Amino acid sequence: MKYISTRGGMAPAPYSAILLEGLATDGGLVVPETVPQLTAERIEALRGLSYAELATEILSLYATDIPRADLAQMCAAAYSSENFVAEEIVPLTAIDEQISLVGLSEGPTLAFKDMAMQFLGQSLEYVLARSDRALNIIGATSGDTGSAAEYALRGKEGIAVFMLSPQGRMSDFQRAQMYSLTDANIHNIAVAGVFDDCQNLVKELSGDLEFKRAHELGTVNSINLGRISAQMVYYFWAWLRATDAVAADERAAFEVSFTVPSGNFGNILSGHMARAMGLPIRRLVLAANENNVLDQFFRTGIYEPRGAAETYATSSPSMDISKASNIERFIFDLLGRDTARLAAAWEELAETGRIDLTQELPRLDTEFGFQSGTSTHADRVATIRDVHASSGIIIDPHTADGVKVAREHVEPGIPMLVLETAKPEKFPDIVREATGIELGMPEHLADLLELPQHVTEMGNDAAALRAFIAERAVQA
Repeated sequence: MKYISTRGGMAPAPYSAILLEGLATDGGLVVPETVPQLTAERIEALRGLSYAELATEILSLYATDIPRADLAQMCAAAYSSENFVAEEIVPLTAIDEQISLVGLSEGPTLAFKDMAMQFLGQSLEYVLARSDRALNIIGATSGDTGSAAEYALRGKEGIAVFMLSPQGRMSDFQRAQMYSLTDANIHNIAVAGVFDDCQNLVKELSGDLEFKRAHELGTVNSINLGRISAQMVYYFWAWLRATDAVAADERAAFEVSFTVPSGNFGNILSGHMARAMGLPIRRLVLAANENNVLDQFFRTGIYEPRGAAETYATSSPSMDISKASNIERFIFDLLGRDTARLAAAWEELAETGRIDLTQELPRLDTEFGFQSGTSTHADRVATIRDVHASSGIIIDPHTADGVKVAREHVEPGIPMLVLETAKPEKFPDIVREATGIELGMPEHLADLLELPQHVTEMGNDAAALRAFIAERAVQA
């Protein structure tokens, strides 16, 4: 398996090489040259596997340059009982007759980002050790990516992490998780601005090829295809678990739908790729919060990112994103994987601030299965309250966005699986508002908020960021 750029200007490269890169060398995003196809029989053969074994099977289709035994060892280490609380790693929990939660928050930082980041931590260290290279990771986080990356990479040999977060835009819990780390290879930078400003800084430095090469820059944001590939695994796992009770002769064509709270479009993109591989997914329902650029795109065919001033601070902060990096990978598929058309679309975006794909609008649903919806703060509060009253389960505000939108897209006879985003303990204020319940910290994190915090505040300044990284970057 080789990987190419959405914009056509990168020589095909193997999985190990693209793990260490952020943007492709031509400014596009890395995508597989072809999409592996799985028959119904081959998918059914995966049913009895553990989560780590399933991850090995799916990732072996993409990481073809890594020996299978090594890949199995990495997956076993990533998806171990030391890292994940639930025995099955990803439990499914019904909240009513048709909607179930896919439990992706059993890892060390209580958020779905752990699912991919734990694998990425193992695979990056593996590749670096065999290539005699160092890697200085620059990332942007709106809440959970940063802590998941830092917990997966803390103390890793030959790796330093420079994580940008927007000042005052994360919960106390999220800040404490990141800023309390004392590992010498972890550097937290709080940028004056919103998440999109942080993301733009990452893209600017990643696009500066001279600086990138001089300081061995890479990324673990959702533009890293290693994360996207690891996230595909739980779509297969969730379908297998949702169909365990279905009669064996009916399973092959048994469809389920997924609703995915979405900010940067990486999580739901993994579902799109799993569907393209042959997994029987009927609908991929995107749930947005008030920063609903992606909902507007899937409803109208117009992609029109907003600026920082128009990006709202909401009670589901990990979704406070108005410029979704991974949408480029989907639009590449929408445009027939035509690099010239894709490049022209991004030129249109640069010139006009929008991409008009209204002629493709019917295909978004009929061919690719996408639908979408928006949830507000009032919706989140009402949904958290209702789910708790009816099932006894407390959900976080992002998952509440998912449940609210899922309810609008449920179809008779089609199970709806909502991807859980994080544990509710990370967002106690909205839980208290919705239910009156005062959530305590998980026992193993009881002292987290009291720990000293270590963070560097910085303006929205690429030159200052370059100087900061140049002074602290690790060398091979």
